[in-house]
Amino acid sequence: MGVLQHIQHQISALNDLVKINNDRIAGYQKALEDTDETNLVLLFNEYIDQSKNYVTELKEYIHVLGGQPTDGTTLSGKFYYTWINLKAAFINKDKHGILTDCEYGEDVIIKAYRKALDDKELIWEDNTVVNILAQQLNGFKTAHDTIKSIRDSIAA
Repeated sequence: MGVLQHIQHQISALNDLVKINNDRIAGYQKALEDTDETNLVLLFNEYIDQSKNYVTELKEYIHVLGGQPTDGTTLSGKFYYTWINLKAAFINKDKHGILTDCEYGEDVIIKAYRKALDDKELIWEDNTVVNILAQQLNGFKTAHDTIKSIRDSIAA
């Protein structure tokens, strides 16, 4: 893989992470529509802001690489959130169900970040981007554990 192809592959991977963060934002915005519980509203808004900040960091690095950042969402994200909307139309969403959906979304984004960090073809030579991705991944893990803890406390 030539240098230009290598950089294009990195830009593509980072744009995929931008898209999945946009999916996360859309998912939490949907979750906000389904709850009026103050603690969840505050938490979901925190995670929306977190992903917006992550998107900004990713886009800045895409510019460093000479790329054009995306503003879209992933195709799978579009299908997933369409499914949530359809499901919500037929099922009365309770707190446990909302949190289960949110936990699933966190699982998806964690998997995407791990894949990007472990992709041997990307060869992240710049520790700056590795640190950004690792920091963001840790943020998602913390969010996942928080969502899971709240959800499990409801089931108990």
